[in-house]
Amino acid sequence: MKRLIFQTLREWKKSKAHKVLLLRGARQVGKTFVARELGATFPYFVEVNLEKNIDVQLFFDQNFDPERICSNLSAYYGIPILEEQTLLRFFYESKPNLHVIAAGSLLEFALADLSSFGVGRIRSLFMYPMSFDEFLTAQNEEMLVNLKKQASPQNPLNTAFHNKLIDYLKKFLLTGGMPEVVKTFIENSTNINAVQQALTDITISLYDDFVKYKKRSPVLRLREVFDSTMKQAGGKYIYAKAGELSNIAQAKEALDLLEMAGLVYKVYHSSGQGFPLGAEANHKIFKVLFLDTGILQQNAGLKLSDLLLAYNTEMLNKGRVAEIFAGLEMIKYEMPENRPQLYYWHREKRGSNAEVDYLCTYEGSVIPIEVKSGSSGKMQSLNQFLTERNASKGIRLSMENFSSFNKVDVIPLYAISNLFN
Repeated sequence: MKRLIFQTLREWKKSKAHKVLLLRGARQVGKTFVARELGATFPYFVEVNLEKNIDVQLFFDQNFDPERICSNLSAYYGIPILEEQTLLRFFYESKPNLHVIAAGSLLEFALADLSSFGVGRIRSLFMYPMSFDEFLTAQNEEMLVNLKKQASPQNPLNTAFHNKLIDYLKKFLLTGGMPEVVKTFIENSTNINAVQQALTDITISLYDDFVKYKKRSPVLRLREVFDSTMKQAGGKYIYAKAGELSNIAQAKEALDLLEMAGLVYKVYHSSGQGFPLGAEANHKIFKVLFLDTGILQQNAGLKLSDLLLAYNTEMLNKGRVAEIFAGLEMIKYEMPENRPQLYYWHREKRGSNAEVDYLCTYEGSVIPIEVKSGSSGKMQSLNQFLTERNASKGIRLSMENFSSFNKVDVIPLYAISNLFN
């Protein structure tokens, strides 16, 4: 399966000034896969697994002399370690022509414990589950992706292609973008139970991983807060509703750990008055996006076999899945060198509540984005923001084809990547 980040990795490989590369992201999003894919383009590839190969840890206990360590690793694995010819997925310091990648689901926690991060010598790339474009490409729909990218409110898609993309999108909302699940779906498109089992396996593995965090927070508390992020998904997160095992301070600590592990993303409230959006943010008010829509629906107890037969899009939006999907897509299409931060706007007044799902910036303007799960619905909040902030443009993401009216561009939910072209 082709991943968008692979092109960035190839550019890193060709660069003469390449730094040690850290692949950062939640477990099972494909970090090891892309590292191995890149490794296959080198004459030699050494993969150092410090969890499985305990003996290898001894090579790093004495000192950090690169010549000694590389010599030991070469002898241990029986693979030459030659500069410009070997991808070594762990180590780099004074061998500037050696390509080095480090990756691991607990990498963020290891970095947090370091007294020094190697400023100026390390480059980070952030990985996420597969995007919708990657989901299409994995099914050999590159031409459909290209057609979608060429469409716009002034040049809508042919209805036949629009309907085909809507059908793919419904499936993606249910399966999510975890690579193993996508692979299972493609290989077992007529066996939905296999896809459901793949989602179950990943969900269990995420819960099991909490044991590795227990020095920082009790496992049961992490599980409780983890579950609460899915129950409160898409809405304002309230620590007091995190569960019975946590007070507010403990729930905050657990949620921060889940965010560090890449399992959730916070969307902060911003007044949207100007730039940067972060300067107008209230970090006490936020929504939480869960890592993956497939796991989210699995946790909600929804059966894929039933939902795949349901063409009522409202049924697909239990738990505000369309809004969560839109936020996740915006994160995935950002440059992998950046750790994206999303913002939204709301006004809480008696009899006059309003909320815009996301805010973005473009050419000196704040652009409000509203998400609808269907092809109809009022845009009162969007219009209120446009009026109050005198914004020049708004975006509506929905199941509609490309179109525009007044100050609002309508972009189909399947075409969020178009906003980043």
